[in-house]
Amino acid sequence: MSKGTIDMAMNVKGIAAAPGLAIGKVMWLRQQTVEVIEQFVEPNHIEQELQRFEVAITISSQEITELQAVTTKKLGEKEAEIFEAHREFLTDPSYVDEIRSRIHQKHESAAYACQQVTQEMAAMLRGLDNEYLQARATDIHDVGQRLLRHLTESDQEIKTISSDKRIVLAEDLTPSDTVSLPEGIVGIATMRGSVTGHAAILARTLGIPMIVALGEALNAVQENDLMILDGKEGTLCVTPDEAMLLKTRALMEGEKALAKEQKNRAADDAVTKDGQRIHVLANIGSLKDIERAIEFGAEGVGLFRTEFLYLENTDWPSEQQQYDVYRQVLSAFSNRPVVIRTLDIGGDKALPYAPFDHEENPFLGHRAIRFCLANPAIFKTQLRALLRASVHGQLWIMFPMIETLDEIAAAKELVATCRQELEQEGTAVSKDYRIGMMVEIPAAAVMADQFAKQVDFMSIGTNDLTQYTLAADRGNEKVAYLYDAFHPAVLRLIAMTGHAGQQQGIVVGMCGELAGDSLATELLIGMGLTELSMSAASIPAVKDKLRSLTTSEAKVKVPAILDLGTASAIRAQL
Repeated sequence: MSKGTIDMAMNVKGIAAAPGLAIGKVMWLRQQTVEVIEQFVEPNHIEQELQRFEVAITISSQEITELQAVTTKKLGEKEAEIFEAHREFLTDPSYVDEIRSRIHQKHESAAYACQQVTQEMAAMLRGLDNEYLQARATDIHDVGQRLLRHLTESDQEIKTISSDKRIVLAEDLTPSDTVSLPEGIVGIATMRGSVTGHAAILARTLGIPMIVALGEALNAVQENDLMILDGKEGTLCVTPDEAMLLKTRALMEGEKALAKEQKNRAADDAVTKDGQRIHVLANIGSLKDIERAIEFGAEGVGLFRTEFLYLENTDWPSEQQQYDVYRQVLSAFSNRPVVIRTLDIGGDKALPYAPFDHEENPFLGHRAIRFCLANPAIFKTQLRALLRASVHGQLWIMFPMIETLDEIAAAKELVATCRQELEQEGTAVSKDYRIGMMVEIPAAAVMADQFAKQVDFMSIGTNDLTQYTLAADRGNEKVAYLYDAFHPAVLRLIAMTGHAGQQQGIVVGMCGELAGDSLATELLIGMGLTELSMSAASIPAVKDKLRSLTTSEAKVKVPAILDLGTASAIRAQL
């Protein structure tokens, strides 16, 4: 069945965004979008209209502050940071100054100017070839609607929910909607949205199973219909029979008990039955993720994304700024490996200070290692900061989007140059740091045997590897059903990379979403992977799965799996 369709059994397929099972009655959340017609004001009323806009900004900012406080208390500081992006929109010149300009120059009403600028910015973000920024379109819509409610003196409240457990259905959910959901919500399903959207992030933190990108087929589901939501498989079963309900309830009870047991064992090493230790690490995107990673049993960091240092700055971050951050994360994990990915940015991420030209397809353009090698001064600043921090822990430097041997040679040469400069300056540098690369372009996987001779480790980024291999943008709901890391072509590339690493005697790990999927665990260690890095919440279950496996048996199963022709056939075998 293709994505977004309903069969005779009333099953709907979307994209899994937050794991878990839920049973409940449907509650449609039909957002009342504030819309205004084209309105203009007399010249002598422009100052008054500008003042109305400033008042709306002030009130909206206060509301967001209150929402942050509620979210901090309910979920924690990290999750509350989502609303900091909303506050930043209220001071972003490209947003608020454009609204002010339209009021002043075009004599548009504050409400109409706000609506138009919000719609234009949201459309621009949705049109970018970057899933993260596409998801930010929902954030700007959320902020715009908040301003419009004050400018038009309208309001919207989420309906009261009965004591019955409810599964919320909506076209899409903003972060404000998600964190404001009352008690009684056990699942969420939306027509649009993405796994990287803030609503999905909050749902995962809240522990609410969620499915996104269900498409227009969701409209066939009626208010108060009973349904089963499977947030791991991305499926809805509408009006299930009693046997299905009994089976699902039993599964839910079992999962709850198992999750508690797994969390209690999370700090223990993951050693297979035949004595093979597999290192399980965490993917983190800021210093605030460290505590959670350790809590869930991370044995280090398999992917530390450095982009936040650049996205949160108004200019290129200095060497000292970067050093301070790298030192903290390395010190936190002391004798455990910390894989820090160098700058992975391109024309799809709007940095006001970055010299990026417009590109038709920035996701395949001048980005990541390509940009860094073309801008050695910027790159060297990061490399110097990393090398200075290397004395505080086990530093593994990882280069993203490597495609050619020339790129890895040039990157290594810059590292050597930076090290020489620092030593000449009398700055201590560890001799034990490692240099590696991400395998996220099909060409890198095909050439893995050659790359394995040039690096200390390789880490497979399955998110982009899948997208590039299958030519399917998982942020595009019309083709997202094609995006599947279990596709045999993707798995064969992973197997090639694992084999190349084994032949050369280097570490091959994985830091994509597939690493955190326990269904794939046996297959991955059978392919020769010895490190798996994932979101912190996935660590206990994957460690538990590893302890139940035998490496030798896993290796024997791989050839037969790779001979299968479809992702569904592979899943059935696993």
